[in-house]
Amino acid sequence: MSAPLQQLRQPVTPSPDSQTTNLVVPKRGSKFRRGLNQPKSFVARIVLAVLLVLFSLLFLYPFAWLIAASLKPRGEVFDNALIPKTVVPENYVEVWNQLPLLSWMWNSIAIALLAAGAVAISSSIVAFGFAYFKFPGRGLLFGLVLATMMLPGAVTMIPIYLIWKQTGMLGTWVPLWGMNLFGSAFYIFLQRQFFLGLPKELFEAARLDGANYWGLFWRIAMPLSIPSFVIVFLFEFQASWNNLQSALIYLNAGEVEDFTAPLGIAFAMTKYSPTAGGHGDYQYVMVASLIVTLPMLILFAFGQRYFIEGVATQGRKG
Repeated sequence: MSAPLQQLRQPVTPSPDSQTTNLVVPKRGSKFRRGLNQPKSFVARIVLAVLLVLFSLLFLYPFAWLIAASLKPRGEVFDNALIPKTVVPENYVEVWNQLPLLSWMWNSIAIALLAAGAVAISSSIVAFGFAYFKFPGRGLLFGLVLATMMLPGAVTMIPIYLIWKQTGMLGTWVPLWGMNLFGSAFYIFLQRQFFLGLPKELFEAARLDGANYWGLFWRIAMPLSIPSFVIVFLFEFQASWNNLQSALIYLNAGEVEDFTAPLGIAFAMTKYSPTAGGHGDYQYVMVASLIVTLPMLILFAFGQRYFIEGVATQGRKG
């Protein structure tokens, strides 16, 4: 063996004069890394807490004002005091005699359930088709679906009205939820993003076991997409619950008992207006407005876990 090769095979020992530097790498979960995620100082934490409290109060102020106004007599409704000078709890009893509030709430709940259920199911089916199947022009067709979101509602309002007029559905509930049977571009996009994050191996294994396409959607995709389904249902339920424009167009010519909650409250505002011959009993309008918010609060309380999980996973893509 040559001398250069022998020198290469000999172990290299560090000289006594050489200095080594030991780099201490903080372990995961150490105090050093935990400190990086905390505010830099106590003052920063205080400022952050104050900002959160201020913004919370800003959003809670209208609700607190509504509660206070519902407990006031007629002459003190609009005095902007959060603590009523005179508390009138009888407003919550008299409102049921003044307004058909129970009928309005039932109509709104039924229409909102039909609208939310129809759009959630139909949008899920269309979204699964765009996520699972590969066919020529899929991207172009999906782009056209998203392009429908660019159309203002005022552009399609009259054509949709004429369609329902030709079908003889004016004055019924069908125009308020029937269009949801064809899905929604926004909800299709949300559901498609969730379906793209599902493991493809599950569908391939199901196909090997003999499952058809409907079985892939109903037995695999739907159970795994419950969070996204719930968030779509909640969004549409809230949109339908607060929909005054459609109710004003299709139900305004019917009986007062057939109104939805938003249309009924608008009717009550006109009924009690002094310019329309009323006596300004707006305390009943405040009570009705407060009561009709309870279903949305209850629905969100029960679906909060799925709502947060659905929001957190909508951007996931596989």
